[in-house]
Amino acid sequence: MISPSAPLVLVGAGNMGGAMLNGWLDAGTDPASILVIDPKPSEAMAQRLVKAGVRCESAPPAGVTAGVLMLAVKPQMMDAVLPGLTGLVGPQTVSLSIAAGKTIAYFEQHLGGAVVRSIPNTPAMVGRGITGAVANAAVSAEAKAEIDRLLSVCGPVEWLDDEALIDAVTAVSGSGPAYVFYLVECMAEAGRKCGLPADLAMRLARATVTGAGELMHRSPDGAATLRQNVTSPNGTTAAALAVLMAEDGMQPLFDTALKAAADRSRELAG
Repeated sequence: MISPSAPLVLVGAGNMGGAMLNGWLDAGTDPASILVIDPKPSEAMAQRLVKAGVRCESAPPAGVTAGVLMLAVKPQMMDAVLPGLTGLVGPQTVSLSIAAGKTIAYFEQHLGGAVVRSIPNTPAMVGRGITGAVANAAVSAEAKAEIDRLLSVCGPVEWLDDEALIDAVTAVSGSGPAYVFYLVECMAEAGRKCGLPADLAMRLARATVTGAGELMHRSPDGAATLRQNVTSPNGTTAAALAVLMAEDGMQPLFDTALKAAADRSRELAG
């Protein structure tokens, strides 16, 4: 499906597009089968492309039909970018978007044919992301398997049958890293208010969250079991959890926050 004559065309080699590109190259994808379109790649990315032998153009070249056309530009730039990409789309091309808020119907209108809409998250930059994806009816089983392979270089892929669920995926995992980073900020600030020096409180909070994440990554146990393993009856952890798990604690706050994110995703989709 992807070859030098039907390349994987990456439009936008920023943080997420660059993470995907690095994953493909590290996984052994033939550099001759990749074409990057980016008018202003970062210096580090430009050096990476030259070193890897990946062709980079500032605009879509004539005479190229993509096997996969991956759209990794910001949603607000999509209207300006798509008209210039139509020449890259042929009967066998699959258009793959990683932009929040742009629907399959939107890409069908502008590019036609086979479309996959996906929502990765920023841990993809270190190979620890997760992606939600949904395909239209024009995507064959073979093409879906190829897209799964391309996306999975940065972490597991969860395929959805209903595009409407993408908004909830965006709220949970797409935006989710920001919630975790803010949790670290809150823990550090609470530690400071308990008397710790601010820099020490931040180091403790940051190492605790990253360590807990790695423990959960490696453990076969569910999150609830891991939580219970840390919690001694009537101990310090139980005292804190009594506050966090109260009726007015974290769960209703997260319910409200994620609903706001999902609602905003739907608004962006129009």
